[in-house]
Amino acid sequence: MSHLINLIYVKEKVLVYYIAKLIITTVLISEITKRSSLIGALLAAIPLVSILAMTWMYVDTHDSSSAVEFSNKIIWLIAPSMTLFIAFPLLIKKGIGFYPSMLISIVLTIMAYYSVIFVLGKFGIKL
Repeated sequence: MSHLINLIYVKEKVLVYYIAKLIITTVLISEITKRSSLIGALLAAIPLVSILAMTWMYVDTHDSSSAVEFSNKIIWLIAPSMTLFIAFPLLIKKGIGFYPSMLISIVLTIMAYYSVIFVLGKFGIKL
């Protein structure tokens, strides 16, 4: 019985830890963006989410190699991620509504990611 109680406690502790990570990562950026779109854009432009993800990886594993591997993969995915930031404003300027523009931009970005991963695979680079 004691083992079961300890297991439940550990699972609750892990759940609280992940919820805390989620709140720190998302709410902080969201609240800053509400106060200043420039600072929000700056935070989005710098790889803050990647920095936080690599930090959480290191905290979870105490091994920097997973953060290095993650960072190396991000390098290849920067260019296709620009698809969203190019397509979205162009679609809005064409008179397409916000949600359709966002959806189309996301789909185009996903296609760009798959294209880059496919082309890199043809060159023997596996992400």
